[in-house]
Amino acid sequence: MINLEVPRKFRTFVNQAHQVAAEMLRPNSRRYDLAEHEYPKELDLLAALVDGLGASGTGSGAGASGVRRTDADDDSGRVKNGSNLSSVLSIMEMCWGDVGLLLSMPRQGLGNSAIASVASDEQLRRFDGVWAAMAITEPGCGSDSANIQTTARRDGDHYVLDGEKIFVTAGARCDAVVVWATVDKSLGRAAIKPFVVPKETPGLTVERVEHKLGIRSSDTATIRLTNCRVPAENLLGSPEVDPDKGFAGVMQTFDNTRPLVAAMAVGCARASLELTRELLAEAGVEIDYDRPTHLQPAAAATFVELEADWEAAYLLTLQAAWMADNARPNSLQASMAKAKAGRAANDITLRCVELAGSLGYSEHELLEKWARDSKILDIFEGTQQIQQLIVARRLLGKTSAELK
Repeated sequence: MINLEVPRKFRTFVNQAHQVAAEMLRPNSRRYDLAEHEYPKELDLLAALVDGLGASGTGSGAGASGVRRTDADDDSGRVKNGSNLSSVLSIMEMCWGDVGLLLSMPRQGLGNSAIASVASDEQLRRFDGVWAAMAITEPGCGSDSANIQTTARRDGDHYVLDGEKIFVTAGARCDAVVVWATVDKSLGRAAIKPFVVPKETPGLTVERVEHKLGIRSSDTATIRLTNCRVPAENLLGSPEVDPDKGFAGVMQTFDNTRPLVAAMAVGCARASLELTRELLAEAGVEIDYDRPTHLQPAAAATFVELEADWEAAYLLTLQAAWMADNARPNSLQASMAKAKAGRAANDITLRCVELAGSLGYSEHELLEKWARDSKILDIFEGTQQIQQLIVARRLLGKTSAELK
């Protein structure tokens, strides 16, 4: 039976994550927002600390651990609270501090989560300690990941990759890029495979780093691959093309990473709500949970509605993570959590700006920054519209060909 309270064994770890967010991320938030593309050197020490906790078994990464379905198999029938749940709980705390800085942490990127999701045991050992970005989106292929045009041609003991990837988070700073490419365009989505491409590989070039609305401390790069030769053993998982499994490798990765993005949204929205509550209290606005909202000031009634929206996103995120930890298919719940949390974060952060008035719009407070940061959380790892489409397919029992 699912229990959505924070498990006792994670409470110390969650408290530690909150302390890091309060003492390291939040104080540096504005600095690195203004100094776009400057690497936050403070994160090196933090990443080393997270690595140490993970190696000792006393902590989980800020998203990099992912969940391997075999890890969740347990014949005892006992409920497990594992690395997915601990990851989303820690991410919520870290993004209460700053989303962009969380995304900038070495060895904690979405590429690392992709490796954790689909790599073989040998590959997990070989790529241990690598900071990996994830490259899926292309100039002509955004939400429809099945339409990837980047190719991977087998040539002896290597694959030769050609194509262009855009909006690669940590693409300029990382050690390697997990590139999704097709090994045979005629076979459709079943032929799309992930390859770990070290940054120093000849033929891989970082074309540019984007200027963005939010998460400015995180670098977002465009990467080009031209006759880029990658050892065949760098193909993650099985090289076999199985039409019956279709897009399984990509979707398994998304099922693990979408709750992580939902957790980012939940953390950012919570930060906005907490600061707005303080500002309303200073302005003399009392929030009374014992009275109906229509009997309270408009600002208080709005705040209560936003809190309820946040609570729904929070619970859906925990549910998606818990299901993955317990080897239960969570594709529907992962998309529901991502859709709800992404939209709720956008709504909450913008309306908190409104509630705070001039304080919310100015740089005196972080409310305007959180509103800018939150927008990407409704877009990357699958847009709001794509998540709704996936949810509809799951609920109606339709395939992607039947419901587009």
